[in-house]
Amino acid sequence: MDSTLKQTLVDAIRNIPDYPKPGVMFRDITTLLGNARAFRRAVDELVHPYAGGKVDKVAGIEARGFIIGGAMAHQLSSGFVPIRKKGKLPHDTVSIAYSLEYGVDEMEMHRDAIVPGDKVILVDDLIATGGTAEGAVKLLQQMGADIVSACFIIDLPDLGGRKKLEALGVNVRTLIAFEGH
Repeated sequence: MDSTLKQTLVDAIRNIPDYPKPGVMFRDITTLLGNARAFRRAVDELVHPYAGGKVDKVAGIEARGFIIGGAMAHQLSSGFVPIRKKGKLPHDTVSIAYSLEYGVDEMEMHRDAIVPGDKVILVDDLIATGGTAEGAVKLLQQMGADIVSACFIIDLPDLGGRKKLEALGVNVRTLIAFEGH
């Protein structure tokens, strides 16, 4: 990826200091989503390695993963699978508990969303500690998905999430990285 694209993406992201708690720099991608050029370039770059290949589904993690994942699925002519917080899907679901920084939560997807052997790309806006993404990977694997890659616009490498996914044998693709929290 060229440095011009990286700078376009970095410039399109709003940085909010001390949110949600003191010492944290929140990386807000809503400004990137609202910038047509930056949003298009981010989606194009995330899709590029998989264009022309076989991707059956793109699975997006609630909520920003829905936006990015829907755009990617459209470009790849793939189906889209929402991975949601427990209790938000209306049909028969399968769920998994996953660790958060300060506790445990659950996510779910429709039981019929993935057919064993489906080639799936997992998507969210950012990978930090990796707890949510790790839970989503395990949920997809439990359903028999062949995870092609986990894609994120932002990586916070100091928090170790990428390494967690790679330890599960998942290829991780990110576009930009920010040091710190």
